[in-house]
Amino acid sequence: MSVTPSNSKNHEDLSSTGERATGCISDVLRTEAEAIQRLADAVAADPTGPEATRWETAVDLIAGCEGHVVVSGMGKSGLIGAKISATFSSVGIPSNVLHPAEAVHGDLGRIRRDDVVMLLSYSGTTEEVVNLATILKADGVPRLGISARHDSKLAELCDVHIALGELEEAGTLNLAPTTSTTATLACGDALAMAVARRRRLTEDEFHRHHPGGKLGSSLRSVDEVMRLRVGENLPVVSQNHSVKQALDEAWTDGDHRRAGAIMLVDDEGRLSGIFTDGDLRRLMMEDPQGLSRPIRDVMTTHPRSLRLDDRTRDARQLIAEHRIDEIPVVDEDGRPRGLIDVQDLITLKIVQE
Repeated sequence: MSVTPSNSKNHEDLSSTGERATGCISDVLRTEAEAIQRLADAVAADPTGPEATRWETAVDLIAGCEGHVVVSGMGKSGLIGAKISATFSSVGIPSNVLHPAEAVHGDLGRIRRDDVVMLLSYSGTTEEVVNLATILKADGVPRLGISARHDSKLAELCDVHIALGELEEAGTLNLAPTTSTTATLACGDALAMAVARRRRLTEDEFHRHHPGGKLGSSLRSVDEVMRLRVGENLPVVSQNHSVKQALDEAWTDGDHRRAGAIMLVDDEGRLSGIFTDGDLRRLMMEDPQGLSRPIRDVMTTHPRSLRLDDRTRDARQLIAEHRIDEIPVVDEDGRPRGLIDVQDLITLKIVQE
């Protein structure tokens, strides 16, 4: 005998009225977006007012932290806190997460006087978070709180407090933490980015914290990934040669793995053009006697190029925008140093086939 789930009638009723999930989805997204917009408007409305000043003080507190930014919250706030902590770490701000209930059972030893503790509780009355704030205040540990109101219990126990305002939780029954957690996460992101800007975080510093994955690969320098190098496995050829002479010189050298293009230089040794496999095919189709022509007449002049310290994302952008498979790499004087081949970028998963 089959058993009908007790909520199947509700599903049938919703379906029969023609109600679609997209209505709920758009309402949730709009409610959460409006909450973040109100926070941004409150700061922008008066850059020297009390709300903006609180944010500036919070940034000062984190930027001046000589230890770790420790983030703590219960339940969903704790999960949001873990993401905020990860964001801090990703921009070079040492950070870790502390469960407020575990803190009073031995984990308080993980907090030092030079740390800053960020305490999250939308109600501002969460018992475990308030208890932790009380202990930290007695110990003289700097505290940054985020809750709904400046008159909350948590706000009273913190050195700096950011108020999210009275928010309506999005979705069914307006009970599950949705708008409040989204707003809290946005506050954490805003603080992390503001501190990173204050500390003048560079791409190189960011890359050190993100060496892996697609993001890390896109921040690697061209010099790091360049396989074909002049003087090692990539010859350069004078533009004064004929096509045949250039091919003989570039593609019959047994010490070099053949590249998909020849880099041509002028009398000063500067890059003047590039001649690819595709160029050769087109030339032979149009002019069977083309091998005897000067290569400078059929090469691509002034090709797009990269510098050694450019990023692989720059190479990816050139390939995507201009549909090219080989990119010359030159030094500051315009002399060839190597060649980036699209297949190398595909192997590194910087470019998709």
